Amino acid sequence: MRALALDIGEVRVGVAVCDPAGRVASPVCVLPAQEVLQHASTFRRVLEDWEPDVLVCGRPKTMAGEDGPQAERIMSQARQIADACGLPLEFADERLSSQEAKRILREQGLSEKSMRGKVDMVAASLFLQSWLDARHEQ
Repeated sequence: MRALALDIGEVRVGVAVCDPAGRVASPVCVLPAQEVLQHASTFRRVLEDWEPDVLVCGRPKTMAGEDGPQAERIMSQARQIADACGLPLEFADERLSSQEAKRILREQGLSEKSMRGKVDMVAASLFLQSWLDARHEQ
């Protein structure tokens, strides 16, 4: 089963995907949020290229495990995207994924400016990997 992960932000959406066996997540790209929300050709091309079976969207939670201030907007947008794609929707806890993504990119020698477009897709791959690992532990 191939999962496509979206890290939905106000400006950008990070996209990640897993291998067909559902074991390893990889970053794919970052798209403007409006293109994803409007189901534009760039996002449709990602769907055609990867042919996902499920959409996994990050759910922002507070450190206490409750929905964060952005959660309702993001969950609503995720449902809208999933409906437009005709895909089942799952949510994954995205706590600290962006900070971890920045740490990884910093370790690779990227500056703050050069990592700007990459953080979202790396964050998507991190929470997708956690989601995949949890499914395989069951």
